[in-house]
Amino acid sequence: MIVADTNLIAYFSIHTEHSALAEAVCTVDSVWAAPLLWRSEYRATLLKYIRHAGINFEAAMSSLRLAEETVAGHEYSVDARKVLELAYRTKCSAYDCEYISLAQDLNVWLVTTDKQVLKAFPGTAVSLEQFAKKKK
Repeated sequence: MIVADTNLIAYFSIHTEHSALAEAVCTVDSVWAAPLLWRSEYRATLLKYIRHAGINFEAAMSSLRLAEETVAGHEYSVDARKVLELAYRTKCSAYDCEYISLAQDLNVWLVTTDKQVLKAFPGTAVSLEQFAKKKK
């Protein structure tokens, strides 16, 4: 199991230049968890693709279904105090620290493209490229 941030989920479920890398991550570990926050972030991301990248509404809905299936059964609430402490200590956003908090609680990697998170949490966060190189 890994914690997948919204970008990873989007790259996997919406065809982009990063989709092959997201699929490689899934090949290494196909059990993806996320904090409940992922749904709101994903909808905002999906709306950007609709408005600015020309994805039609029906394709967006198919992407949403795939994203929901990918994380199904592995969505978690996180401890607000821990999230705020992590954010305060590192200057990362509270949103990002929800993913870090969950990864730490589950004792798994957060797979992310977020450079600030990767730098602040090298023992918890790993890039898509690094994770995709791991053996299943």
